[in-house]
Amino acid sequence: MFDDFETLRIAAGDLVINLRVAGDGPPVLLLHGYPQTHVCWHAVAPVLATDFRVVVPDLPGYGDSACPVPAADHAPHSKRAMAATLRAAMTALGHDAFAVVGHDRGARVGYRMALDHAEAVTRFVTLDVIPTLDMWDATDKKRAIGAFHWPFLAQPAPLPERMIGANPAYFAEWLMRSWAAPGFAFAAPAMAEYVRCFSKPEVIEATCEDYRAGATVDPALDLADRDAGRRLGCQVHFLWGGDRGFGGPQGGDDPLAVWRRWADEVTGGGVACGHFLPEEAPNTVIREVRAFLGAA
Repeated sequence: MFDDFETLRIAAGDLVINLRVAGDGPPVLLLHGYPQTHVCWHAVAPVLATDFRVVVPDLPGYGDSACPVPAADHAPHSKRAMAATLRAAMTALGHDAFAVVGHDRGARVGYRMALDHAEAVTRFVTLDVIPTLDMWDATDKKRAIGAFHWPFLAQPAPLPERMIGANPAYFAEWLMRSWAAPGFAFAAPAMAEYVRCFSKPEVIEATCEDYRAGATVDPALDLADRDAGRRLGCQVHFLWGGDRGFGGPQGGDDPLAVWRRWADEVTGGGVACGHFLPEEAPNTVIREVRAFLGAA
């Protein structure tokens, strides 16, 4: 799926990040979500590589990247820590400034990177994600049922790890299919790669820690930034899945209005698909990203 990409293992701080790179032009960092790997960009990254230098990593704790060591405060798995690690990986590749396109958890890492490393992030595209604090604040019965995995994965170890570990392939496949639009089928090689990586016990642990951070340190950092009036300095483009997306209409508020609480320049709109925009609507994502980044 990434035949023309180079596969690298990059030391970034205390971790080693697995990633693929291809193309020439302005650098773009593509960040995946849960419970996937960088492979979710298989239909998008090769096309973007005709205009950009595309970097596609596995997030820390996901895929074939190293897993942070868990801590009681969950800080090693915070989006701040992930953003710093991936910022270091981009520096190691020679990129001091770059655009970020993030889906799901990757978008949470992306906006944290734009807040903490404003000098590095030139533009930011968020796919089906509003900020973590706003997500929790807007959670009602409908959202709690639709995004049940947020409180489930945040339960103390080892409860979710043991339950998922009993049949990780079933859990990952069921979850992804339930979030996709009815009738959508993931590419078989991509699903096989997701299951291979998600079946690793250390990845199950790390991804649960990701959500524990998402229920503790991550919203605390968002709240501190909001109270201090910190905002994203770059332009933001937000696309959400209109069918089963979790960052869009299920939140109750106008999703663009939510992002305008955090940034001055926000554009975007809904897409006729489920949660997995890079795979369900790759042509739309490619078109929107190229236009937003000035390559159309």
